[in-house]
Amino acid sequence: MSEMQNVLAIANEVKEKHANFLISEVNDHCVRLAVFTGKYDWHHHPDSDELFIVLEGELLIDFQDRETAVLKANDSLLIPKGTIHRTRSHVRTVNLYVEHTQAKTVIIEKVPC
Repeated sequence: MSEMQNVLAIANEVKEKHANFLISEVNDHCVRLAVFTGKYDWHHHPDSDELFIVLEGELLIDFQDRETAVLKANDSLLIPKGTIHRTRSHVRTVNLYVEHTQAKTVIIEKVPC
């Protein structure tokens, strides 16, 4: 059995504008903690779905083919593998996300419309 963790206490120790790190591994998936303000590159994961769970702040998830999803504390959203998206936030946001431990991230230089 692993050690108990308080995720919000860990997040509160983060002082950087963007931090992203492994919290736990569960079978062939991992749980990561992201604390950030700003935006991440357009990308997709060809071999892994991605589940976001917002703990604090407001997470915006842009898609190339539909409206932006706005997630607030306690909201979650599953993004199917292969879906081109980017995350961004205007305020400090804390979220967990779950994906395959060996998930590939493919950065998209120019998003096709």
